[in-house]
Amino acid sequence: MKKNLQTLASIVLSALLLASCGKSMDAPATPEKKDNADKVLTFIHSLGFSQNSIVDNGNAYIVDEDICFPKDMEVPEGKPSTEQKWIGNKLTAANAMNIRIKVDPSMASMMPEINSAINQWNNIGGDIALHFSIVTGSPYDILIKDSDLGTTCGLGAYPSGGKAGNLIQIHKAHIAGYDFAHRQRTITHEMGHTISFTHTNEAGGQLIPGTPVTEASSLMNGHECGVGVTVLSDYDKIAARWLY
Repeated sequence: MKKNLQTLASIVLSALLLASCGKSMDAPATPEKKDNADKVLTFIHSLGFSQNSIVDNGNAYIVDEDICFPKDMEVPEGKPSTEQKWIGNKLTAANAMNIRIKVDPSMASMMPEINSAINQWNNIGGDIALHFSIVTGSPYDILIKDSDLGTTCGLGAYPSGGKAGNLIQIHKAHIAGYDFAHRQRTITHEMGHTISFTHTNEAGGQLIPGTPVTEASSLMNGHECGVGVTVLSDYDKIAARWLY
């Protein structure tokens, strides 16, 4: 009986660790956790996001509906420079070249869309050190899973501590009626958040040199699920090459 309880406890703990951007019923935060959460909130404000775009979701702050800032994330030192359009916290060179995605069984039916999204980021071309791959076990960097997100199509966590954002949630039932190109577009977009991209068409983040302030054909535009462009634009690729 004791062994069974220990096994159950281990399963529950693992589930909680993977749900950093999901709704939480956690016990009150310790002073240390609250202090880091306050730092994360201050950091979000420093990026230019308005207060009304930020939602406290328990373990994380959700910004612009689909961007996740875990409250335990490592906040980069200092303030991002004013010539960039990113979070100011990206992957280390070694981590960027080996971003391992584990696909939860709940997303198995969308493997073609996931592979298409991975191919978009892996085939940017030019002098870029960025590569995603699928793994079936541990260790992995990003878990992609199906989640009920209400009217939101997807949710991606920002990078922390030099590592990719560790969770992508896709509301599979919500995007099921879209064509293939737009289903993969949702996944490609959320992958962009895990490597530091903000929304091209909205406030928040810092402008990346060589890119316009806003661009209608950017795949990283927010609030365009099911209607936005389905391939990375030339400026999206320039931004990725500047970052990595």
